Amino acid sequence: MSSSPTDLPAARGTHLDGEVLRACVPAAPSAEAVELCLLGGDTERRVELVRAGDGWWRGEVGAVEAGTPYGLRVHGPWVPARGVRTNPAKLLVDPWVRRVTGQVTSLAAARPFAGDDPFSARPGDQDSAGSVPHGVVTAPVSDAPGARPAVPWSDTVIYETHVRDLTMRHPDVPEHLRGTYAGLAHPAVVDHLVGLGVTTVELLPVFANADEPSLLARGRRNHWGYSTLAYLAPHPRYASTPGREVEEFRAMVATLHTAGLEVVLDVVFNHTCEGGADGPSLSWRGLDAAGWYALDARGRDVDLTGCGNTLDPASPLVRALTLDSLRYWVTTMGVDGFRFDLASTLGRPHGGAFDPAAPLLADIAADPVLAQVKLVAEPWDATGEGYQVGGFPPAWAEWNGRFRDDVRDFWRGHGPISAIVTRLAGSSDLYWPARTPAASVNFVTAHDGFTLADLVAYERKHNEANGEQGRDGTDDNRSANHGVEGPTADPAVLALRARQSRNLLTTLLLAAGTPMLLGGDELGHTQHGNNNVYSLDDETSWRSWSSPDLVDFVARALALRRATPALRRTDFFYGREDTDPDGAAPDIAWLHPDGREFTEPDFPEHGRTLVVRVDPGVGGAPALLLVLHSGAAAVDVLLPDAFGDTAWTPVLDPGTPTGAPPSTGPLAAGGTLAVPAHSALVLRAAPGS
Repeated sequence: MSSSPTDLPAARGTHLDGEVLRACVPAAPSAEAVELCLLGGDTERRVELVRAGDGWWRGEVGAVEAGTPYGLRVHGPWVPARGVRTNPAKLLVDPWVRRVTGQVTSLAAARPFAGDDPFSARPGDQDSAGSVPHGVVTAPVSDAPGARPAVPWSDTVIYETHVRDLTMRHPDVPEHLRGTYAGLAHPAVVDHLVGLGVTTVELLPVFANADEPSLLARGRRNHWGYSTLAYLAPHPRYASTPGREVEEFRAMVATLHTAGLEVVLDVVFNHTCEGGADGPSLSWRGLDAAGWYALDARGRDVDLTGCGNTLDPASPLVRALTLDSLRYWVTTMGVDGFRFDLASTLGRPHGGAFDPAAPLLADIAADPVLAQVKLVAEPWDATGEGYQVGGFPPAWAEWNGRFRDDVRDFWRGHGPISAIVTRLAGSSDLYWPARTPAASVNFVTAHDGFTLADLVAYERKHNEANGEQGRDGTDDNRSANHGVEGPTADPAVLALRARQSRNLLTTLLLAAGTPMLLGGDELGHTQHGNNNVYSLDDETSWRSWSSPDLVDFVARALALRRATPALRRTDFFYGREDTDPDGAAPDIAWLHPDGREFTEPDFPEHGRTLVVRVDPGVGGAPALLLVLHSGAAAVDVLLPDAFGDTAWTPVLDPGTPTGAPPSTGPLAAGGTLAVPAHSALVLRAAPGS
C-alpha cells in the first residue's frame, strides 16, 4: 500500500455512474483475488476485480440500480499468527459504503476461523452471506445546501443527546417518528432546544453500527452505537422510513440549521465493531487486518480502547477513510463538527506513545474542509498513558474531565479552593497560552456516567440491569446521595438534591469555557443509579418528558450567560496584576466571605465558600457576582464595595425551582448577605455602579 492517504485513489469504494457500478477497494498485499458480489434474493452475482499497480482492486459492472445489495469476498492465504485472515466464505462490507442493511444474526457464521480458536490452522468454511450486514448501492447525492449557523466558539453551548433516547417518550412527537432523525427534527423538540438556549446539538454515534461479539453472545445490543460498521453510512434504524436514512438525516440537519442550531457528531475512529481476534470478519479484518489494525508480533490486536481492537492511526488506509468520512459528513450530510471518541488513540501510531503531531491528528487539523468546523477531542483512551487532557494541538477543543471532577468535588465538600477557581476561570493550567477558554468543553455529566438526577441521589453505581455483575462502569463517581441511597420520600432530602442540581448547573453554565449539558438533565431524568446504560434500549435510557424540573432554570442561566460578555471571553482572565493601581478592579476577583481578596497562600485551603466578582470590562454589561457556598451551614457574605459597586441585584437563586430570586430589590454594597447552606447565588451590579 502507499505511504500517504493523498497517494490513494480518490474514487474509493463504489460509485454508480448511470447504470454502471465502478468499484475501487483495498485488500491485503497477499490477496490473490477480490470479488464484488451483487446480491438479489437467493442469488449472488460475482464480478472479479483486477489489482491495479497501486495495490487497489478495481472493476466495473453494468445494469446495476441504486438499492442493489452488495458485498466483497477476498481470496488468499490464511496466516492468523501474522494477522492475515483471508477467507472468501465471509461476505465483507466495503469500508467506503454509504448505506448498509441487515445485522449479524449468527456470530458463528461471521467468525472467520474454524472451531473456537481464532488462531486455528484453518479458516472456517461456513458462508456468512445470510448472517451478516451488507452494503447497498446508492445514487450520487449532491452537497448539502444552505448556510450553516456557524456559532462562534465563545457563544457555543452544547447539548449532548442520543437520537433515539430524546424522543422515544416525547408526548408531542408522533409515535411513528419517535426514536428517529425525523423525530429529533419535530417542531416540539426543536422548540424545546431553542427555548433552552443551547446552540449545538451533539449526537451520540449515528454511523451505521453493529453489536460487538460480547453483546451478541449475550443476546444484547449496543444501544449507544460506539461500534462502527460503516463510516460513511447513517445508522438505518434511526430512519422512520426504511431505506431513507440519508434523506431523513439531511432533512434533520437542515431543520436544525433553520432554527439556528448546529449539529456535531460523536465519531468513533479508534476501533470497530469487529472486536478482538475472536470476533467476526465483517469488513476490515477480512480485507487486510494488518493494514487497518494495530497488531502485535503474534498477530493479536493491540487494545488501547477496551473494545478488543484499535485502528492504527499511522495506516494510510485509516487516514484516508477517516478524512473521506469526515469530509462527506460535512459537505454532503451538512454537519458542523465532530467529537472524537477516545481521541488519544488517534495520536498513538502503531499503538505507541501519544504524539500531538501524529499524522492523523495533523491530517484532520490541516484539511481545508475540516478546518472550518468544530473539532472536539475526548482526550483519553482505556490506558493510563492515553490520558491527555490539555495535550491536544491548537485546532482542537477537549472534553475537560478535570472540570467535571473538580466541580463535583467542590459541591460534595472536597478539594482545595484552587481547583474550583481554576475551572471557573477557564482552565488556563491546561489551555494557556496556545488555546482560548473555549477549548475547555466543560461538563458535570455526560452520556457515560450518572445523570444529574443520579449524581445527587446515589453514591455508588447500580448497574445490575447490564448483566455484567457490576464490572462495567466507573467506580469514581464523586457523587453524594445526601442521606439516602436512591429514591426517597423525605422532603428535606429531595429539596437538598434539587438545590444541589441547580448549584451544579449554575457552576457549569456560568464558568469560562464551552458548557455541555447532558440531554435529559433538564428533565430530571434518572437511570436509577446505572452509570453505564450503553446496552439498555428502554425507559432507563429514554428521556422522560413528564417532569421538566430544570427547563426554566437552565433557560434562565443561559440567558444570563448570553447577556454577560465577560462570561464568554476569548482570552483568559488576568486577575490581580502587580502593576494594577491600588483599588482598580481586576477582570476577576476572588474574595473571602468577609470581602478580603485571596492571596496565593489562600488557594490551597480547603474552604467551602468562594465569592467571585467578574468585571464587565470596557463597554460590557454590569459586573457579576457569583457566591459559591458548598458548606452545610449558612454563612454571611460581605457584598463587595471596593471596586466602585454601590448595590447588587439578585438574578439567579438555586433556592427556587426556576432560579428566579424571591426578591430582586437592590442590596447595598458593603452590606451583609445571609447565604443559605449549599448555595450558588448570582447577583448583578446595579446600574450606575
